[in-house]
Amino acid sequence: KTLAGIVVNAMLFARGVALVREAGAMSSSVELAITGMTCSTCASRIERKLNKVPGVHASVNYATESAHIDVDGVLVVDDLIRVVEQTGYAAVPVADAQADDREIDGLRGRFWMSLVLAVPVAVLSMVPTLQFPGWQWLALALTTVIVAWGAWPFHRAAAINARHATATMDTLVSMGVLAAYLWSLWAILLGGAGGLDYRMSHGFGDHTATGLPDLYLEVAAAVPVFLLAGRWFEARAKRQSTAALRALAELAAPDAALVIDGVETRVPIDRVGVGDVFIVRPGERIATDGQVEQGASAIDVSLVTGESMPVDVHVGDAVMGSTVNIDGVLTVRATRVGADTQLARITRLVAQAQAGKAPVQRLADRISAVFVPIVMGIALVTLVTWWLVTGDVEAAFTASVAVLIIACPCALGLATPTAILVGTGRGAQLGILIRGPEVLEDTRRASIIVLDKTGTVTTGRMHVRAVLATPGEDSSRVASRAAAVEVGSEHPVARAIAAGVDVASATDFANHRGLGVTGVVDGDVVAVGRPDWVVRTVGAPAVPEALRSHMHEAESEGSTVVAVGWDGEVRGAVVVGDAIRPTSAQAITLLRGLGLSPVLLTGDNPRAAASVAHEVGITDVRADVLPEDKLAVIRELQRDGRSVAMVGDGVNDAAALVQADLGIAMGAGTDAAIEASDLTLVRSDLLSAVDAIRLSRRTLRTIKGNLFWAFAYNVAMIPLAAVGLLSPLFAGAAMAFSSVFVVANSLLLRRFRPTA
Repeated sequence: KTLAGIVVNAMLFARGVALVREAGAMSSSVELAITGMTCSTCASRIERKLNKVPGVHASVNYATESAHIDVDGVLVVDDLIRVVEQTGYAAVPVADAQADDREIDGLRGRFWMSLVLAVPVAVLSMVPTLQFPGWQWLALALTTVIVAWGAWPFHRAAAINARHATATMDTLVSMGVLAAYLWSLWAILLGGAGGLDYRMSHGFGDHTATGLPDLYLEVAAAVPVFLLAGRWFEARAKRQSTAALRALAELAAPDAALVIDGVETRVPIDRVGVGDVFIVRPGERIATDGQVEQGASAIDVSLVTGESMPVDVHVGDAVMGSTVNIDGVLTVRATRVGADTQLARITRLVAQAQAGKAPVQRLADRISAVFVPIVMGIALVTLVTWWLVTGDVEAAFTASVAVLIIACPCALGLATPTAILVGTGRGAQLGILIRGPEVLEDTRRASIIVLDKTGTVTTGRMHVRAVLATPGEDSSRVASRAAAVEVGSEHPVARAIAAGVDVASATDFANHRGLGVTGVVDGDVVAVGRPDWVVRTVGAPAVPEALRSHMHEAESEGSTVVAVGWDGEVRGAVVVGDAIRPTSAQAITLLRGLGLSPVLLTGDNPRAAASVAHEVGITDVRADVLPEDKLAVIRELQRDGRSVAMVGDGVNDAAALVQADLGIAMGAGTDAAIEASDLTLVRSDLLSAVDAIRLSRRTLRTIKGNLFWAFAYNVAMIPLAAVGLLSPLFAGAAMAFSSVFVVANSLLLRRFRPTA
């Protein structure tokens, strides 16, 4: 039945691969870099326009200034770019986009120039003792420069939106600034406020002593300064929040010392192909993913995996491109190049996560899309109501302008994407890859975490657990003689026995496939292998009873036992087993502290599984589980109404990782497991799973905190502005501060520290 099940599963897997390939041939995707967006409303409008195109599924992210577009059918990038341009913005494929700081530099220049011009306007308007004859004309001239040049980005965006019969946050800003400026211009030119003896008590709605209209030049001058400051800090923060992704992209080695016909030649990295051999000297970056063919060294993988300790590599070990060779000279054969390397995969996963949208962000986008028209309606109602109730045009004007300015929901649009940018970027630095924003919600709901034993709780690599010796024999002699013979074998058990033992290799080595190995050590023929075979080979009467009982006990716990004999006797045995990761027990304790109940899943026999579970502190064990039955275990746990997370690393874990509410793949695992997971851990350490859940939950808390601040801000401030308790000047300052607060709160995620 088991064989039949494996065959059926293999056929289904092959059919699934064929269907995926067929679907891939009929669909494609592209990432576009979009310029010209000034708020989340812009992103929502572009997204709506793109999604109206048949077969197009688009997600536009304001914080990353990008659009991820899936197309059913033939992909024509130029057509998609044309749709974006018709909406009033510009777009190019991300691969063609040039990262620069021109936007930041432009905002900084406009801010400082506007600030210098706005200070005398505000001082003259608000300090009557400094109002010299004709002061209002100087203030008007300075304000005109600010309104025309400093606030130009807001006016331009508002005009573009108006041409498309839409309104955004820039519409509110532009209307508020222009209303204050045009009122003041009318008052000076036609309303009697242009006289040289004109004085104004202050700029917050009171009439002058002469009954002449007040001026609002300080509002028209100062509000753009506050908003430009907010936009400048916002642009800088977005630049900082994507620093991790840029740093990943910049890790790639520029060239490689390729060995061509025995001659070492340095070539650009794009000329390295699969199967090519290259040299890596101390201090150099490894050009691409590969396998060590000659040499041994320590590799610094911290920039890619976040793991601080160097990793020792020898012949046959896999190495990751862009990591740094510390001390030895390595000869490496390339196994993956270009977009197939681990670094390229990490970069893609991070970019996809940052471009996606969490459910809470989609809610915020929908609110932003309808918020601006509602605010314009509130401002109009405020103007009419004040006018009808009080008959005071200036008071009505002041309140309505304050509503327009205070209501800009920039903080609402930034609340989610900035937190996702910073959180996923920090995760990438620590070797934690979050596949998409929706994963954040799943980490909060999970209550059970299923841990595959081999390769997850354990290392998945054999190591010597114990050396047994017969009475009168020295266990160290048994170990050294077994290692001397096993040095010549490539079997995983043999490599475990030979590892770390400094002995000369045996002579006359012979491999008896499936049985064991023999060799001559110090004149004795030493046999290492199956107990019954060793008995026959060395001519021993039998395995001593005391040794046999220890061997049976070790085998019942899931270990592999090989006998060692020479000179007519079985002298001892070496117990080899999968090593438990040093951090697994600590990780299990921390997972419990996060509210997750651990379950150990393994194909080992119950006694072996119980031994591992006891050592790491797990009480719920599912043993004797066949690979094809792992999916059934996950479904069984879910039927109880629990949200299940799973950590795995093998091909046989892929289906279970997909079925789990939250799939976590060890980075050293197979491609199938990684592609099926929601979270990928570049480091093969269970503590990384703890950090991944902690970081995801903290990012989600930051998002919710940001949204609360943004919603509470608008809900509280709009009524205050409408009833005349908030001046336009303070409204502009408060609105800019809300955006800066949200961005600064998100940047705190950069301080996230991993578990020791």
